[in-house]
Amino acid sequence: MTYQDRLLKAIPGGAHTYSRGFDQYPVNAPKILKRGKGAYIYDENENKFLDYGMALRAVNLGYANETINKAAYAQMEFGNNLTRASLIELEAAELLIDTIDSVEMVKFTKNGSTATTAAVKLSRAYTGRMMVARCEEQPFFSYDDWFIGSTPITKGIPQKDIDNTKLFNYNNIESLEKLFEQYPTEIACVILEPSSSEHPKDNFLNKVKEVCHKYGAVFILDEMITGFRWHLKGAQHYYNVTPDLCTFGKAMANGFSVAAVAGKREIMELGSIEKEGAERLFLLSTTHGAEMNGLGAFVESVKFLKENKVIEHIWKYGKDLIDLLTNMAKKYGIENNFVAGGVDCSPYYLTFDKDGKNSLGLRTLFSQEMIKNGVMMPWISVSYAHGEKELALTKEALEKTFEVYKKAVDEGYENYLVGDVIKPVFRKYN
Repeated sequence: MTYQDRLLKAIPGGAHTYSRGFDQYPVNAPKILKRGKGAYIYDENENKFLDYGMALRAVNLGYANETINKAAYAQMEFGNNLTRASLIELEAAELLIDTIDSVEMVKFTKNGSTATTAAVKLSRAYTGRMMVARCEEQPFFSYDDWFIGSTPITKGIPQKDIDNTKLFNYNNIESLEKLFEQYPTEIACVILEPSSSEHPKDNFLNKVKEVCHKYGAVFILDEMITGFRWHLKGAQHYYNVTPDLCTFGKAMANGFSVAAVAGKREIMELGSIEKEGAERLFLLSTTHGAEMNGLGAFVESVKFLKENKVIEHIWKYGKDLIDLLTNMAKKYGIENNFVAGGVDCSPYYLTFDKDGKNSLGLRTLFSQEMIKNGVMMPWISVSYAHGEKELALTKEALEKTFEVYKKAVDEGYENYLVGDVIKPVFRKYN
């Protein structure tokens, strides 16, 4: 029995995140991984790949960073999870408050979904409303019903949860205004990422905030991806906007399981217990929410980010990589069929057929050929461990990959792709 067969037999979907599933990768991708170090991952046979997945963007310093690991291990030696709040729990909370301008209180948890759902719950309690407005173009906010009900995958979700989440468009303030005009007293909160594939235009984020406050809704910025990449103080600082609530995770602890919901005291303290006689909100109560090794990793990660100018490095490498991808595509005459772009610290690439239509087949083929040449690039996540050596390795892989890719554009990817085309995560049927 293969590793893939064993995974699918033991774990629904074969992994604990759908974007790690076999349907997201070409057939020649490693089926299981043994370890990672720096910018590289290794399969069970120690085959080495330069990685641009970086644990779904959770690793921004590099795999198995010794400084961060030592800090985490030191907290493990202290017991890792104690009967009452720990010293590192307080230190981490005060550090986030000191680092992020909008944060007055914070609650830690283990993953982004629980953090964003906690923000929604706080908003509903604060406003007495039930509806959520979320950005349509941004791919993922939570595994909970309030979000999944707004995707094509609605099986098992109550109709009221489907009906209570409405969609608006990024960089289109009119689409949000129309929602509020339709539901002026029903929307509890607006949630969006500050940025994903493009910068906000025409002061869009502050306009979202203004609309929220005009109608009495809570303004939430989800910084799972942007946090500790765009700026040490978050993309909210980079774009000069102050949210009511914000959420963090992924890169805040270089791969250790740490996430947070944070923001204004008047909203966050709804989850407090010290106000005698106040009606209680059961916010978050997780045994492992303040696990000490992860919080130790977070504290040390912030220190490492500051001392090593990590964010500046990520911005520069990302720009160099976009330029490399663009120039290589032009060299092979496929600049209309392979397009690199995005915010410099978080690049993307798109694949188009000869008719200009988005092509998952060509995307799968690109990934297949890059893997043949030692590079995993399901998407692009840049880390401090990516340097000149890694850029040179990427260029070598692109040279060979684009030779095949160009032929596939002209002749059809079907003539060069082995196995099935990758599929969208959010699809109605398998």
